[in-house]
Amino acid sequence: MKGLRYTALDGWRAIAILLVLCAHLLPLGRHAWGLNTSFGLAGMALFFCLSGFLVTDVLLDRPNILSFLIRRLFRILPLAWLYLLIVFFLKPMSFVDGLAHTFFYANYPPKPLIPMTDHLWSLCVELHFYLGLVLLVTLFRKYWMVLVPVLCVLITLLRINNGMHYSVITHFRVDEILIGGVLAMINRGVFISPEKSTLIKAYLSRLKFEWVLILFLVSCHIDSGFMNYFRPYLSAALIGTTLFAPHGKVHAVLSSRIMLYLASISFAVYIIHPLLVHSWLGSGGIVEKYAKRPLLFVVLFLLAHGSTFYYEKRAIALGRKLSDWVSRKPSALASKS
Repeated sequence: MKGLRYTALDGWRAIAILLVLCAHLLPLGRHAWGLNTSFGLAGMALFFCLSGFLVTDVLLDRPNILSFLIRRLFRILPLAWLYLLIVFFLKPMSFVDGLAHTFFYANYPPKPLIPMTDHLWSLCVELHFYLGLVLLVTLFRKYWMVLVPVLCVLITLLRINNGMHYSVITHFRVDEILIGGVLAMINRGVFISPEKSTLIKAYLSRLKFEWVLILFLVSCHIDSGFMNYFRPYLSAALIGTTLFAPHGKVHAVLSSRIMLYLASISFAVYIIHPLLVHSWLGSGGIVEKYAKRPLLFVVLFLLAHGSTFYYEKRAIALGRKLSDWVSRKPSALASKS
C-alpha cells in the first residue's frame, strides 16, 4: 500500500511547485484577477499538507525525537543556509536581521525578509511546526496524536477570529501543515478506532475528485471570503481522494516519471528560484524580462538538479547516518511511544 499510494503524494508535490513557479514567475492575467496570489496559496497549501502528512507518518514509524530532528534539519538547512550565505554576500543586512533569517523567525514582525528571501517565510513555518511537534511528543508522549487535530481546529478558529484569510505568520498558517498530520493519522488508523479510520478513508475515496478540486481552488482565491478558512481541509480532502483510492487517470498522472522527478528537485527549485529572478535573468522591462523566462527556467532546473543530486544528497546521507547512530543510543531526548 505504502509504495503505490505514496507515489501520488510525490505527484502532488510536483503540482505544488509548478503552481508556486507560475505564481512567482509568470503573468497570470490582470492583477485585479488575483490569480498569481491564488496559485501561490494553492501551491503552498498542498506543500504544507504533504509536509505535515509525511513528517507525521515518519514520526509514527520512528518516534525518536532526536533522530527525527537530525533528519529534518539535515534535509532543509544545508541548502537554506547556503542560499542565505549567497544572499548575505549580495545584500548585506544588519546582524539582528541576519539572525532572524539564519534561525528562521523572520516571518514574525518586524519581518525583515527582503525580496530575495521573502519566500523563506514558509521554511520558518515549517521549522516552527517541527519544533512544536517535538515539544508535543516530548511532553505528552503517545498522547501527542490526540492534540494534533485539536490544535489544527484551534488555529483555524484563531484565524477566523482575527479575520486572517492567509498569512505568513506561523500561528495563522500552521493549520495547513497540521491537517496533513491528521490525514497521516487517519491513514494509519491511530487516535481513532480502526473502524472509524476505515470509514473516513472510504468516504474520502468516494469523493468526486473534480468537485473537491473546484472547491479547493475556490478556497485559494483571495476574493472567496470565508471559503479561505476551509483551504487546509480541502487540500487534505483533495490529496486524500488519491491517497485512499489509488486508481484511475489522476493517479496515473500523479505517479508519472516526470512528476516524480519534479517532486525530487522541488525543494531546490523553491529555494533557488528567487535568486535568479533578482539576477540578470529577471531584469529588464516587461517584454525583456519575460523573454528571458525560458532561459531562467533552464538555469533554474539545472541548478536544482545539481543541488538535489550532488549537494543535498550528501547532506541527507550524513543526516541519516547520524540519525541511525542516535536511534541506537539511549538519549534523554529520545521519546518512545
